[in-house]
Amino acid sequence: MPVLSSPSTVVSGAPLGPGSLLWRYAADMRSLLPGAAAGLMQLMHPGIGAGVSEHSAFFDAPFERIHRSVPQIWATILAPDGADRARGIRDLHRAIGGLDEHARRYHALEPETFWWAHATFTWEIFKAAETFHPGTLTAEDHEQMYAETVTWYSRYGVSMRPVPADYASFQSKFWHVCTKRLELTPAAARALEIAKHGSDSITILPVGGPRLDRAGRLVIERPLRLLTFGCLPTIVRQRFDIPWTPLDQAQFAALAMANRQGYRMMPTGINHWALRRMLRYIGAHTRHERYQPAA
Repeated sequence: MPVLSSPSTVVSGAPLGPGSLLWRYAADMRSLLPGAAAGLMQLMHPGIGAGVSEHSAFFDAPFERIHRSVPQIWATILAPDGADRARGIRDLHRAIGGLDEHARRYHALEPETFWWAHATFTWEIFKAAETFHPGTLTAEDHEQMYAETVTWYSRYGVSMRPVPADYASFQSKFWHVCTKRLELTPAAARALEIAKHGSDSITILPVGGPRLDRAGRLVIERPLRLLTFGCLPTIVRQRFDIPWTPLDQAQFAALAMANRQGYRMMPTGINHWALRRMLRYIGAHTRHERYQPAA
């Protein structure tokens, strides 16, 4: 399905549903593994970092933004009413704007800013498919799934002007933003500090109370650090002096291999059911914390 990008450009989408590549990979538990890296790159965008700092309780509870957002975002792909949910998410961002710490004006619905948030999720699903799944995506698979992400983005009902026409153009623009536009915003600096050193004062799990959260912290902090920094593009690690040693790389490779091999033993139906169940559960327990639509 063609989607208009600008008067001179037509970006081609593709049908998005249970038979599509995007649906198949997004419905897999492994699609969430690069999520912390995607979230960090969002926070490094000046407009997104400022919006999160000024319009949410990010510095008090940084993980709550993830718990609030991911179930809603994934529902825009997987839920039967995904298009309606996407427009609802758009409307929640209408009042998010202002001046950042350098007195630069920003707004969440500014086309390049809103596109970057989506671009990191697009990157996340490709990264998961390429890193944590057995086999490889062909060139045709890359183009097909990218076209499906264009349809996904069109569901928000926002400007299509920033959307690259094909996967190669997407890669080029994505790396350009990583190289030239991202910066260490206060929100990104806080997230990096937590990823590097942990924090006893924040909640990682959305439910279960302090004891479960402490137990979860002991189990997931080290793998979470490996996943966050290991999934990041090399240029991002280098630009922001993010520590990454040969031992880290070896452990990350082993973690990726374990996921590629381990999921062979899990029936696809159970995998998809577990992801949906987890997202519904988290979504139900964070609904009261979501932004309120602008009047």
